[in-house]
Amino acid sequence: MIELRKDYILDRWVILAPSRKKRPRDFARQASDVSSGACVFCKGNEKLTPKEIGRINGPDKSWSMRWFPNLFPAAEEDGQKDVRTDNTFYTFAASYGNHEIIVETPKHEMQLWDFSPDGVQQLLKVYVGRISELGRKNAVKYVAVFKNHGAEGGASLAHSHSQVTSINILPPQVREEAAVMKNYPFCPYCNLLNTEKNSYRRCFENNHAVAFTPYASRFNFEIWIFPRRHFRQLSDATTEELAGISELLQRVLSKLRELNAPYNFVLHYLPAAEPSDFHFHIEVQPRLSTWAGFEFNTGIVINSVTPEDAARFYRGEE
Repeated sequence: MIELRKDYILDRWVILAPSRKKRPRDFARQASDVSSGACVFCKGNEKLTPKEIGRINGPDKSWSMRWFPNLFPAAEEDGQKDVRTDNTFYTFAASYGNHEIIVETPKHEMQLWDFSPDGVQQLLKVYVGRISELGRKNAVKYVAVFKNHGAEGGASLAHSHSQVTSINILPPQVREEAAVMKNYPFCPYCNLLNTEKNSYRRCFENNHAVAFTPYASRFNFEIWIFPRRHFRQLSDATTEELAGISELLQRVLSKLRELNAPYNFVLHYLPAAEPSDFHFHIEVQPRLSTWAGFEFNTGIVINSVTPEDAARFYRGEE
C-alpha cells in the first residue's frame, strides 16, 4: 500500500511507496573515492590547510583530530551582521559567522563508521567545544554541526571530516520546531521516545539513549538518536549520556557501512538564548535516493523504504 504520513509535530509530509522486490543489500553502493590526487587532510599535509584552530593528540603525540577554517566558507566574519529589508520584498544580510572543518582522523582510509564508540564520543566532545566557542561570538544566532559522507551526501573529499558553521540567523527549520514545541504542555519527543522504543520502528537502546526510524521518514533508512533524559543541547549531557549516545551512533554507522551508504547526520538542538524548550537529538539521513521533480514541486518526499522495513535492517532481521 502506498501511504501518506505526516511528521510527528511539523507540517511535513512523506509518501511511503515501498519497492517490495528490494532488500537492503539492493541499496548498497560500490566503493568510490570522491576526491583525486593528494589529500590535503592526510597526516603530513597540514601545511596545505588553513591555519589550525585546535587539535587532539593521540598516544603517539601526533594529532588524532584537528580543526581549521574551511577554505571555501559559507559564512565569514565580514559585512553587514543584521538582517534588514528594503522595498518590502528584499531581505538580506551578510552570511556572517564562521565555517570550520574537523578532520576526524589522520588515516585516509578510515571512516567514522570504523571508529570505536570511544572515538565517536571524542568527536562529539569536539562538537560541544566548537558550538560553545563559536556560539559566544557576536551576532551568532546558531551553530550548525553536520557530517557529509560520500559524493551523494555532499562530501567533496573522501577523508573523514565534519563541518561546523555559525550563522547570524536562527534557521527556519529550527525556528519552526521551536514554535511548534510551544503548542504542547509537555515535551512531545519525550512521549514519542516512550512510544517508539516499543514500536515496529525501534532499533537500538541503552541506559541513556534510544534509536528509532521516524514514522514519516524522508530518507531511505533514516534513523534518529535521542537521549532518554530531556535536555536541549549536547553540552547538557553527562559523561555517561554522551557515551550512550556515541554507542548508538556507532552502531547506526556500522550498519550503514554494510551498504557503503552515503549519508548526512545533523545535530538538532536549540541555543540557550531561545525561549522555547527542545529535546536534543541526532538525525542520520542516508542518501540512497534522489529527490526529483515531485519533491521540489510539492515539498512532499517519496520514500521507497518504510521506516518499519528500515528498522528491521538495523535490528539485523533483513
